[in-house]
Amino acid sequence: MMRLKKRYIALIVLGALAVMGIAFVLTLNGIVIGTTFRDIGEPFENTEACAVVLGAKVHEGGRLSDMLRDRMDTAIALYREGKVKSVLLSGDGRGEWSEVKYMKAYALENGIPEEDILEDPEGYSTYETMLRAKEVYGLDAIVAVTQKYHLYRALYIAEDFGMKARGADATLDVYSGQIYRDFREILARIKDFGLCLINE
Repeated sequence: MMRLKKRYIALIVLGALAVMGIAFVLTLNGIVIGTTFRDIGEPFENTEACAVVLGAKVHEGGRLSDMLRDRMDTAIALYREGKVKSVLLSGDGRGEWSEVKYMKAYALENGIPEEDILEDPEGYSTYETMLRAKEVYGLDAIVAVTQKYHLYRALYIAEDFGMKARGADATLDVYSGQIYRDFREILARIKDFGLCLINE
């Protein structure tokens, strides 16, 4: 009888901890999304903003992944329409298939002049990209370019660093593996929320 009672109490405690954990995760994700979703849409008017393109996988041979190509196409369209004055290409610049190297090649092929391209080969994470956009490249007004699920976090970090930021949704297709990315993003929002708190 005593053993059953202990198990019952243990189940109640575990259940309560699980509920608290879920509430914690939902609350922090809600803050990140709720404070940035209105910033996704049309870029600023009459601005000197820079499009910050967040890197993604480059396949062997230098072919951009579908997600990265869509990010680049979105940034190129913004530039052609005069909605940004320049582009910052940020990603992992290491190795033979450097994200930034092939992002730049794609930008040049599609008509963006080299003088309007900034390269950040040390954008190893979303947080580092936004930190370096502010502190290394001195950007004050940006248009973050990535898929929508990722934009909330990018904008939250940018705004935490004091940048005036808008988001351009580069979701131009349905991407395989998106369920996994959505789950990972839930955890990444918590991580970067914490980093932003430390940054205060």
